[in-house]
Amino acid sequence: QVQLVESGGGLVQAGGSLVLSCAASGRTFSTYVMGWFRQAPGKEREFVAAISWSGGSTWYADSVKGRFTISRDNAKNTVYLQMNSLKPEDTAVYYCAASPSTNIATMRLKSAWGYWGQGTQVTVSS
Repeated sequence: QVQLVESGGGLVQAGGSLVLSCAASGRTFSTYVMGWFRQAPGKEREFVAAISWSGGSTWYADSVKGRFTISRDNAKNTVYLQMNSLKPEDTAVYYCAASPSTNIATMRLKSAWGYWGQGTQVTVSS
């Protein structure tokens, strides 16, 4: 069982930066693939980024590639999402997700993830 708590959301101007954090409970955090999703009003929850258990592999949605960076600190049971060059279209509730085993072919599907945080709001003003 893994419990996830996100923090770091807020209001930022376009072009600005934010860092989201996701603190996980449980001694098996270091064995989980971790990810970030987001959901804008009226839209489906969409994949943003994911990172392997070791941090050696990362994956990104095309819309955030080159602007966002996912990282993790297994000693602190925390995963981060550094968001730079933010755009108004990045406005959404951002969710942290965890999975003990995620297929690369399906990781962009929310159904592939077993654990979710409560979400943190990110608002980017133009």
